[in-house]
Formats: sequence, C-alpha cells, structure tokens
Amino acid sequence: MVPEKLEQGDEVRVIAPSQSMAIISNETREIANKRFEDMGLKITFGKHVEESDMVRSSSVESRIEDLHNAFADKNVKAVLPVIGGFNSNQLLDYIDWDLIKNNPKIFCGYSDITALNNAIYAKTGIVNYSGPAYSTFGQKKHFEYTLEYFKKAMFKSEEFEIKPSDEFTDDRWYLNQEDRKPIKNEGFWIINEGEAEGKILGGNISTFYLLNGTQYRPEFTKDTILFLEDDEWLGEDTILSFDRNLQSLISQNDFDNVSGIVIGRFQLNSKMTREKLDFIINGKKELKDMPIIANIDFGHTSPLITLPIGGRVSLVVENNNDKIKMITL
Repeated sequence: MVPEKLEQGDEVRVIAPSQSMAIISNETREIANKRFEDMGLKITFGKHVEESDMVRSSSVESRIEDLHNAFADKNVKAVLPVIGGFNSNQLLDYIDWDLIKNNPKIFCGYSDITALNNAIYAKTGIVNYSGPAYSTFGQKKHFEYTLEYFKKAMFKSEEFEIKPSDEFTDDRWYLNQEDRKPIKNEGFWIINEGEAEGKILGGNISTFYLLNGTQYRPEFTKDTILFLEDDEWLGEDTILSFDRNLQSLISQNDFDNVSGIVIGRFQLNSKMTREKLDFIINGKKELKDMPIIANIDFGHTSPLITLPIGGRVSLVVENNNDKIKMITL
C-alpha cells in the first residue's frame, strides 16, 4: 500500500519518537520551517515534541500519544520525526497498528527511525520512507540534492534514477552553518556486478539488527533488496560492527530471498575504505553472486536520497553503467 503523494497545501506533522526537539536550535528550526513553507506545505508539531528526559527523549506514553494523534488526524498527510536517536524501538509493542493501517500516510525518517520504518511495513504493509528528518531540512547549505530526491519520492509517482552527488559533507553542520567543507564524491563503488529487481528493506544496519527475531522485522520475501548503512558512533570499530551485523543478516533463515545489497556512504571517522569493504564482502560466500553497490548517498553523511521501505527498486550494477531506479507504484 502506497500512501497518497504530497500536494501543495498539505499538512506535515513533526513528532519526536526518539530524541526530543529540545536539542534542535532555533536557527535550524527557522531554516527547516522555511523549507517546508517554500514547498507549499503546512508544518505542525506534536504536543510532546519539546519534552526531554535524562536521555534527551520523553516517556513512551508521550511519544505514542503524538504518533497516534498524527496518524488519526485526517488533516495530516505526512509524519516526520524530529531526528533520530537510540530508542524508537521502545514504542513498537505499544503502537495501535490497526490505527496506522487504517490511516495510511507518508512517514519518513532515518537512522534510529529504521526501527519504525520497517515495523510499519511489517505490521501494516504501508510503504514508508527512509529519508531526511525534520531537522535535516535545517541545513542552510549543500541541501539541494537532498531536497531534489525528497520531492521526487514525496510529490511524484514516476520512476526515478539515483545518480551520485557531486560532493558530500560529513560534519556537525548544526554547530556552524557557515563553515562547511564539501568533499568531492568519487561516485558509486561497484562491489559485485549484476542485475536485480525487488522490494526494498533496511536502513541503519545496527538498528535493523535490533528487529531480528521479532514480529517487527519484515520478512525477506523473494527478490528482497537490502539498503544498509552504518554510522560512526563506534569510530574505527564501525568496520567490525558492520561486518558482524551483516553476517547476522546473512544467517537469517530467509536471507536466501535477498537478491541484492545497496550500501550507503560510511562516515569518515569509521575509516572504512573500498579495500576494507571489498574484504568484508568477499569473505562471505553467500554474497558472491549478487549485485552489490556501495557509497550511495544515504546514511549519516549529507546529502541523502529518499527511498521507499517496501517499495521496489531496479539495480543495474555494471562498470560504467551502474543504475538504481526507484519504483513505488
């Protein structure tokens, strides 16, 4: 089930299912609000988004109330988390899944929101989106690519091809909006050539891993294509973490149905290189014959593509002819 696309005049509700909006600066809010206004969208906020506790989140009850209210409100056409965090999986046992299923609407976020992205699809069959959160729209500079792909996914129903950005950033932009240092993007890394078409699942691999063995991890049905990324919070150990989390996915009983893997750009502090990623992938015989492409614009660097969890993707991974097309119909 694909929710209706956005139109000018639609209302977008911002909620805080993980970290609180209290951590977002006024400057970031002003820029984000103006971006939504420029798209012709009305932005509203959940009742509890400013609550902040010892872990910069809020109670399960507050977060659930805002989530349920957003989906129950007929005027709301899309729901965006403020930001990621660490604890959105706390909500899964308390969500009224029938309420969500009976009120399908756009839901978009990334990082820790991976738990909600995939649980929503697993429990309701509603296609939702891994893409920028509300706070992401507060970037003053170098936002054009992110905005372009957000609009392609949210306002249009046509297929679109993903092309690499010209440059990327990996900085704490919210600390200094003026002092940004873009890095030239070397383009996609082709790990294994091949073609595949299938359903998209995944997101942040560490968060997706938390769903293994639960009712909230969508089944890998025939021709599933995994989109996976990791952040830098473990520093250089991110490489080891990514390796073992990937192995855990491979060990799942339904992994035989996976037909391709797309890997997002690693942050600089992870020290991941093309050579190291090749070593990890080539050490897993289960991955030998499937197309695998990496260094894609999603994850914890900027810019970000928007991709449909539960939607369909077509991969053509060949030297000098690598393509990713999104199909959400």
